[in-house]
Amino acid sequence: MWKSKAGDKMRIMEIVFADKKIGREELEKIVKSSSLGDFIKGVVDVEKGVLALGGELHVDALEVLVERGSAGPDIWGFNIYPDFSRDKRLEFISLINIRPSAGNRSMEIQNEDLKKKITAIINDLIE
Repeated sequence: MWKSKAGDKMRIMEIVFADKKIGREELEKIVKSSSLGDFIKGVVDVEKGVLALGGELHVDALEVLVERGSAGPDIWGFNIYPDFSRDKRLEFISLINIRPSAGNRSMEIQNEDLKKKITAIINDLIE
């Protein structure tokens, strides 16, 4: 779990690890636990085919994958808007995606093949 101090209140935002299908109800729970509104931040390990959802920052979810044995170069960030159609719900923008050594010089993933691979993993794991 991720904890953030907001004034005098402590907000707990759960990070969910997924190596099996996440249903619509669980996805809605994650959205409701988030302070981000209508979307969730997530990271995906393109080699292991797993992901983590939740947290205020992509790096929060990244830490969950690293703790489970994922390697930094295999992890990419995305945002998911569960209320959008399946073909429009993903956005490949995250600070963790800035990797000049991997040919990605912006927050948005530039490689279309990588985007397709990430999309396939996410669609396999999220209803």
